[in-house]
Amino acid sequence: MENDTNNFYFDQPEPNKSCLLAMRDMVLKLDNQIAETRKYGMPCFCYRQKAFCYLWVDKKSKEPYFLMVEGKHLHHPKLETGNRSRMKIFRVNPEEDLPIHTIDLIMNKALDLYKSGVVKLK
Repeated sequence: MENDTNNFYFDQPEPNKSCLLAMRDMVLKLDNQIAETRKYGMPCFCYRQKAFCYLWVDKKSKEPYFLMVEGKHLHHPKLETGNRSRMKIFRVNPEEDLPIHTIDLIMNKALDLYKSGVVKLK
């Protein structure tokens, strides 16, 4: 992993740093074809070279979230569209335990979009 990607995590204050590192581990453990890079200044996770999700921190609330690239295909009450047409976010409270079941459910639904061909791969 590149140093600037590492720096993103280690430059975060606690509890965000630990939370984001745990979020990162969850994404990377989903599938061995998921790779981490950095795009638009944030950690980006790609499935077979196609952007899958990003990790970021809300500028106002300072809380971390998953940004699901193909969110328009995902339906879950915890996903927020906001003013986006394609992507949706899943907010995480860094002061609480990660909602592992919900994250796994959303991530696996998203990954299925890529594996099933709904999202075309290169």
